[in-house]
Amino acid sequence: MLGNMKILAGNANPPLAEAIAAYLGEPLTRCHVRRFADLEIFVEILENVRGRDAFIIQSTSFPTNDNLMELLIMIDALRRASAQRITAVIPYFGYARQDRKPGPRSPISAKLVANLLTRAGADRVLTVDLHAGQIQGFFDIPTDNLFAAPTMVRDIKERGIAENAMVVSPDVGGVVRARAFAKRLDAPLAIVDKRRERAGESEVMNIIGDVAGRNCVLLDDIIDSGGTLCNAADALIAKGAASVSAYITHGVLSGGAVARISASQLTELVLTDTIAPTEAVRVARNIRVISIAPLIGEAIARIAKEESVSILFD
Repeated sequence: MLGNMKILAGNANPPLAEAIAAYLGEPLTRCHVRRFADLEIFVEILENVRGRDAFIIQSTSFPTNDNLMELLIMIDALRRASAQRITAVIPYFGYARQDRKPGPRSPISAKLVANLLTRAGADRVLTVDLHAGQIQGFFDIPTDNLFAAPTMVRDIKERGIAENAMVVSPDVGGVVRARAFAKRLDAPLAIVDKRRERAGESEVMNIIGDVAGRNCVLLDDIIDSGGTLCNAADALIAKGAASVSAYITHGVLSGGAVARISASQLTELVLTDTIAPTEAVRVARNIRVISIAPLIGEAIARIAKEESVSILFD
């Protein structure tokens, strides 16, 4: 069944696409994704895809709009080339934080992106750790939301900090995710209660739970500026935590985030490779990247063989 598969990659994260293809034992389909002088995107697929099960691997990370447009044009090219089914594999789903109206006359951009992908011709979407689970409902096509938790739990156990670990949610909004993670790790849960004075800034106010002497593991889906995480680490150390590490699925790391993390009290920040790490991330003293390729590769194989994907997380 896998012989009917075609795997394509945009320019967002070629190393991840290559790792996924290697896991599946399938070569990447030859295609050109390039820009004209005025930066218009042009896609040319160099192999026959008629009647094939096509998977496009493309995170919509920075530059978000360019990568999203690449994905849309690749979907259109496959549809016009008569691919049997087109699955958009979006390890990091950009615009996911715009999943509701924060005020009057504002957009719900995550829904707009879902509409664009569907109208372009995608038959299915595969993504990892959506910022808000309800985004699945924005699509009128099958949408699989994979969880990085099993990969992270395995890494924590291999690092030898699981026995004395305490999972910490950096804010109240992440409690459900942190609780599920703590159950997998068989560890207690703590919560950081913070008050945001203004947009982009956060002030840690209180720690709910006894973290003294514990190896604290902060868990979140996205790290952007890093301010919340660094403040949380300071508060946990002040409360007597033995160490503070963080496991985050998507390393957006905008602005001076990498420098902020490097100067913080975090023992280690562990990211997955849903977003291609920059050179600053690769050389940072306390940032490590683990691969999500086997998880995505297995999900792709199961979709191609019409098998259950949810069984990966039972």
